[in-house]
Amino acid sequence: MSLAVLALVLAVGLVGPLLAAVRHGAVPVAVGEILAGVVVGRTGFGWVDPSEPVLVFLSQAGFALIMLVAGSHVPVRSARLRPALGRGAVLAAFTGALAVPAGLGVAALAGTGHGCMYAVLLASSSAALVLPVVQDAGLSSTPALVMVAQVAVADTAAIVLLPLAEQPSRAGHAAVGVLAVAGASLAVFLIVRQARRRGWQRRLHRLSRRRNLGLELREQLIIVFGLAGLAEAVGVSVMLAGFAAGLILAAQGEPRRLARQLFAVADGFLGPVFFVWLGASLQLDDLVRHPRLIGLAGALAAATLAVHAAARLLGQPLPLAVLAGAQLGVPVAAVTIGERAGLLKPGEGAAILAAAVVGLAVTAWAAAIAGHDAARRKESAPAG
Repeated sequence: MSLAVLALVLAVGLVGPLLAAVRHGAVPVAVGEILAGVVVGRTGFGWVDPSEPVLVFLSQAGFALIMLVAGSHVPVRSARLRPALGRGAVLAAFTGALAVPAGLGVAALAGTGHGCMYAVLLASSSAALVLPVVQDAGLSSTPALVMVAQVAVADTAAIVLLPLAEQPSRAGHAAVGVLAVAGASLAVFLIVRQARRRGWQRRLHRLSRRRNLGLELREQLIIVFGLAGLAEAVGVSVMLAGFAAGLILAAQGEPRRLARQLFAVADGFLGPVFFVWLGASLQLDDLVRHPRLIGLAGALAAATLAVHAAARLLGQPLPLAVLAGAQLGVPVAAVTIGERAGLLKPGEGAAILAAAVVGLAVTAWAAAIAGHDAARRKESAPAG
């Protein structure tokens, strides 16, 4: 791959932030980047070859960093969240229980045989999408905290279960790989915590700031790529390694300077490369040739909405129940794993991503309603 092609990938990736800015954030940046990849990839002009080894390598590094950012959004240190964790776990389990028959039913109707994977998709959520909405809208009620806890539990469970569900025939091998990555992540966490307690990490970071050495960023990249390398060696997706590295970062408290550096690398370079590559990998012509896959996208979107909205039966406000169904990371991970391993039927990856985009439109509406309700309660609350 030439540097000119890399420049092209980054240039067309600018569609993502431009589209998000025009629509005032209603369209996630990643969606625009995927669409740009579709235009320059297999479905469109063919300017970008998604099978090019260097591009595949960079996209996998970007995937690991994207999942790190997602994991860092899980509020594992939040004291306010702990009382809500039990009820949030109940809601996540309830949604997961409903997702199993729904996923199997969707797979039977579409004739894909991927019911287990669909069940994980339907039950999943995205802390990276939901938490910024909660913060921006000022949602601080007890049901909102329960929803955040539900999202954290569902997000974590889906990341762990997806490799097992996507390849049931290799579930035993995948389970061993998941345990290996989890064990290594725990070991890294304990080492980092010990370094913090002894003050070693603080001294290194002070030296880094004083001499502009970037040691915090280097440390985090070593962790995430080391875990990703282990994941590749044991035959599981780098998705799990990246998410585990993000949880380690969240558990120790993400320094603002490191956050800015990480987001610069992830959001400004490797993240756009990954999403453009993913869009370039899709063959949307297959949706036209196989119209039933358009029905699959609609069925997945409707089932996602239904299983999350059912939390209303357990007393959760409907807008918050629907907002918990915001998804992007897990569907993207499912398509990435499936496309690389040749597990998905022609057009199935595009249908999964289309369902996620439709779901984002619905959850955007739910977020607006929830924010409006919160603002109205704040205005009607007695002063003082």
